[in-house]
Amino acid sequence: MLMGVSTLTIMNKPENTFAIIMAGGIGSRFWPMSRTSKPKQFLDILGTGQSLIQMTYSRLSKVVPPSNILVVTNERYRAQVESHLPLIPSANILCEPHMRNTAPCIAYANAVIANRMPSETDPSEIGIIVAPSDHLILDASEFERIISMALTNACSTSSLITLGIKPTRPDTGYGYIKYSGKNDIAQVERFTEKPDLETAKSFLSQGDYCWNSGIFVWSLKSISESFSTHLRVLSEAFSGAKLWGKPGEVDAIYDKCESISIDYGILEKSSEVRVITCEFGWSDLGTWTSISNHLGTDSNGNSSSGTHLYSSESSGNIVVSDDNKLIAIRGLKDFIVVDTPDALLVCPKSDEQWVKDLVGELNEGNK
Repeated sequence: MLMGVSTLTIMNKPENTFAIIMAGGIGSRFWPMSRTSKPKQFLDILGTGQSLIQMTYSRLSKVVPPSNILVVTNERYRAQVESHLPLIPSANILCEPHMRNTAPCIAYANAVIANRMPSETDPSEIGIIVAPSDHLILDASEFERIISMALTNACSTSSLITLGIKPTRPDTGYGYIKYSGKNDIAQVERFTEKPDLETAKSFLSQGDYCWNSGIFVWSLKSISESFSTHLRVLSEAFSGAKLWGKPGEVDAIYDKCESISIDYGILEKSSEVRVITCEFGWSDLGTWTSISNHLGTDSNGNSSSGTHLYSSESSGNIVVSDDNKLIAIRGLKDFIVVDTPDALLVCPKSDEQWVKDLVGELNEGNK
């Protein structure tokens, strides 16, 4: 038995199973802790002793041979990936010269996987898991079960499988998937990106919607054919590329790539998309409020991490620091307070989407 790989995955030919970790994002909604120089995937936001990318790698290494886990990131983050994942082969760190969203990222990794496989290998037998580097999954055994189911289906059909999360609230920060049927693997009818509150409430009442987790499973054959059909220019840009370290090769390819998400470029256009609705303790940790559910909370509902919090007549706040300093608050209700050595954020929880806008304004002013 291959060490570190689940017996569930053995049935899916582990040597033909790959994982792609997407780790090139900046995490602007977690400013000021997440910065361009050190985005949130490299932070121990939850105070567990592991960064988010370390948690992702550890989780995937239970279902995929570690030698088959690829990390796609920006060139500026290579050293941080190497530091956080010291066991990963250098050749498995794929560095993008430019940020071009998720479709080029996945196409890049697909090309590397195709080049590594023996020519006689049937691409329909090569299973690929695609996962963001900064999500939280609490129930690892259920995640393994779902991934095994998805791999088995993806390598025996032409399905492009997305993992959908059963919604627990009308969250307006998530994308939604409408599906039909009651099978474990259901047909996807429609994607809706970040609806308003009334629409989200309507989705929950209908019962045939789930959150889009951004975790995908497919075979190399199915995703390659989908790129050829729906993103032909992008497909042709990587076609025939050896990607073995030739200077400037990746740069030249990315110069031809449009910036487009895999959701918009392929999944919203393909009739082969399926969804497995899941409950394995998932959170995309996309905002400070989403983090608060996983932090220590005092008797007044104040969540905190990395700080010695003293609160007086304050409730429902999120207080985070990165140096364990004492922070005292009084008279605050439902605020976000994030303290770092060079910046301080104080913002009502109800306005937390403003943080992303703020980062854009600060970048325009080079601050």
